[in-house]
Amino acid sequence: MATADPPAPAVRRLPRRRGIELALIVLAVLLSVYGYCAVGLAQHGTLPRGAAGYGTGLGVLALLAHLAVRLRAPHADPLLLPIGVLLNGLGLVLIYRLDLETPGDRAAPAQLIWSTLGVTLFILVVLLLRDHRVLQRYTYVCVVAALVLLTLPILFPAVNGARIWIRIAGFSIQPGEFAKVLLAVFFAAYLAANRNALAYTGRRIWKLQLPTGRVLGPIVAAWLVSVGVLVLERDLGTSLLFFGLFVVLLYVATGRTGWIAVGLLLAALGAVAAGRLEPHVHSRIETWLHPFASIEAGEGPNQLAQSLFAFAEGGMLGTGLGLGHSVLIGFAVKSDFILATAGEELGLAGLSAIFLLYGLLVERGFRAGLALREPFGRLLAVGLSSLVALQVFVIAGGVTGLIPLTGMAMPFLAQGGSSVVTNWAIVALLVRVSDSARRQGDGQDTR
Repeated sequence: MATADPPAPAVRRLPRRRGIELALIVLAVLLSVYGYCAVGLAQHGTLPRGAAGYGTGLGVLALLAHLAVRLRAPHADPLLLPIGVLLNGLGLVLIYRLDLETPGDRAAPAQLIWSTLGVTLFILVVLLLRDHRVLQRYTYVCVVAALVLLTLPILFPAVNGARIWIRIAGFSIQPGEFAKVLLAVFFAAYLAANRNALAYTGRRIWKLQLPTGRVLGPIVAAWLVSVGVLVLERDLGTSLLFFGLFVVLLYVATGRTGWIAVGLLLAALGAVAAGRLEPHVHSRIETWLHPFASIEAGEGPNQLAQSLFAFAEGGMLGTGLGLGHSVLIGFAVKSDFILATAGEELGLAGLSAIFLLYGLLVERGFRAGLALREPFGRLLAVGLSSLVALQVFVIAGGVTGLIPLTGMAMPFLAQGGSSVVTNWAIVALLVRVSDSARRQGDGQDTR
């Protein structure tokens, strides 16, 4: 007697949650417009003239990005895009607020243009990159392009002691911002292709499995060249970022905790060497160790001291948007020290909310990577998320006096066109990876 075939197991369909994403985007735009209006009311007692235009522009950009996700990445994580919109909107509000104190140096209009370009890049990546695994084909193209971008600023004059900018006819970009994404793709692709050789071949020293030079050599060479170029350009903050990215991905690819210990040891040795041999770095370390020395010497507070005063003034709930005095920090208040304005005017509560947004963005990126079965996507998601996490730690630690200050831009918040465009590219790639991860969990073919 023939037996009936057992019924096929039901496939669990995961909800797409695009409606949740749209609702969160609307909330993010409304919060940004509220902040813009609050600044105008605090400064002039009336609503600013451009409030409607600002809200409409930000809303249209966010809606177009949402439509691109709905069309090409319907299974993507619904939190990634709203977080990017809210952080970018808050950054525009803070820069606009500081522009009111520096009428001769207005940065908000240019930042809005760069934000538009960043969202446009986000849309293009989501629409045109149907599968993140396509990037694995361009492993060595990415590393060559990254090294070229890192080298170009050497040909241009230094700005504030560092050669990290390209300035032509009043137009400036920071190529290292774009290079970090390319290096993340290269590290992820190379480590994914050689993860077994890295983890199980070579010589074992103490508890660390050292791979053969043939396997580890290319990626170490690329990292050394990139870091060496940045040291020559005095861009030590980005050097630290690349070093952290390299160690994190090496640890994730091999599963060997010994790489973390080696990375911390090398970072400590490099910090000591840079502090003693490089005067620019040595002065920053001295400022970090003695932030109030200039006050005691009768020279007035330096930037770090003013930043600490701003955080202290903010207290728990802040002075209110538009009612702080962080502009006293000086020329870097819209870039390196933008977090001090947030801390003073939004207080510890607002600052904690901002850090939670960054933490949630990083966590969702990690989650998308861990949900994938293929190693390249996993490493790419972890690498891109680590870039955001490391950058936030280095900048926040510098302006609060936790670690010596390094010149970098707070993702989405700080003035800097190259930075905001690059961070929108990172969010777009995380959206693409999360879409693949959720479709894979839904039982769909991700090819």
